[in-house]
Amino acid sequence: MWDPYKKGYKAYLQLERSLSDNSVEAYLRDVEKLTEYLQASNNLKAPADLSLKELQQFIKWIAELGMTPTSQARIISGIRGFYKYCLIEQITTADPSALLETPKLKRALPDVLSFDEIENIIGQLDLSTPEGGRNKAILETMYSCGLRVSEVVNLKISALYLDVDFIRVIGKGDKERLVPIGREAIKYIKLYKDTIRVHQAPQKGFEDILFLNKFGKSLSRVMIFYIIKDLAKKANINKNISPHTFRHSFATHLVEGGADLRAVQEMLGHESITTTEIYTHLDRDFLRATLNQFHPAHKPSTK
Repeated sequence: MWDPYKKGYKAYLQLERSLSDNSVEAYLRDVEKLTEYLQASNNLKAPADLSLKELQQFIKWIAELGMTPTSQARIISGIRGFYKYCLIEQITTADPSALLETPKLKRALPDVLSFDEIENIIGQLDLSTPEGGRNKAILETMYSCGLRVSEVVNLKISALYLDVDFIRVIGKGDKERLVPIGREAIKYIKLYKDTIRVHQAPQKGFEDILFLNKFGKSLSRVMIFYIIKDLAKKANINKNISPHTFRHSFATHLVEGGADLRAVQEMLGHESITTTEIYTHLDRDFLRATLNQFHPAHKPSTK
């Protein structure tokens, strides 16, 4: 009986919210979890008939399944999103999810790579191969511009304004932003485009995609993940590294260098400054060194 609601919600997420396919699937999975619970407890009420207490029982159920507080918080957020839609469409007149309590989360900060570690990882590439030349351009671009992995794999040739040191990026919700790009990244994009990509025949529909796989199509996000994992292993770096690590390191290095938080927000393509603050974790050594240098109570005694 929930299928019509799910179909309507899917259309709302795609058309009204302009969310990516991955985000739409994630939100629908959250509602699917709720309907699974309702079926398991033989309680197939419509969205308008569910109470706060019943939603609390659902959260208790997913916690007992062994879901982490982070996963629980994500599902609660998804259920709230669904009920917002129900209110807009007048499926419900009240929102039972409004008072759902989110579990307390420990703020897990991703690993940050130092500039030397990033150089070390990129230095593992074999530039004598076409893949090595392409991957060099990819990683230089990711670190130079702080791109999401989906943004780099979908980067278009028509979005390169290398003569003025900018690229146009399509971010979440199809929002466009202009991002400055560094000299090293420009150099290796040009090398890749003029000496490697020029010898490839792009498949139909991929003519404007900058970074191509050996079949002439865009690379998958998983492929970028494997490339970075493999290089980190070769560089003997034992941190938990993913493509997102490059984006996080980009933001952290900017803030450590004194960049304005609003400017970082703009470059990362965040709607909210609070999201940017997650990326501005400064490592403890840097904080300690800053305090020792500038705070009178932390300066070493001269007695």
